[in-house]
Amino acid sequence: MTVIESSAELNLPLEKVYAFLADLNNHQQLMPENIYNWSSTEDEASFTIQNMAKLAIRISERKENQELTAIPTEKPPFDVELKWTVADNGKGGTTAKHIISADLNMMMKMLASGPLQKLADHQTQKLAEVLK
Repeated sequence: MTVIESSAELNLPLEKVYAFLADLNNHQQLMPENIYNWSSTEDEASFTIQNMAKLAIRISERKENQELTAIPTEKPPFDVELKWTVADNGKGGTTAKHIISADLNMMMKMLASGPLQKLADHQTQKLAEVLK
């Protein structure tokens, strides 16, 4: 299993960050420009990644003010889990971490790990910008 992580520090209370992330409608604001055909509800989202694949995800687990996990609703090219965790940073703010776990063979790891890391970094960076 390949695990890709990215985190951001936000000067907002944990509850506010969690509430934003808990609604998949808000995640469109975190996506890079190569994502299109976005469609979402609070619990599900589908979109197309330019030159790659169409993906549909749904929230599979919620731990209030701690963690959200999303998994594909249709069979993806490889098994993948998208997780957001939020924790109090001890300074009145929140540490938000985006964790992508993907079951990649050696060839897929060489091809996909760079773009997946870029996606995770982009989403945490955008989260910090959107939730100023």
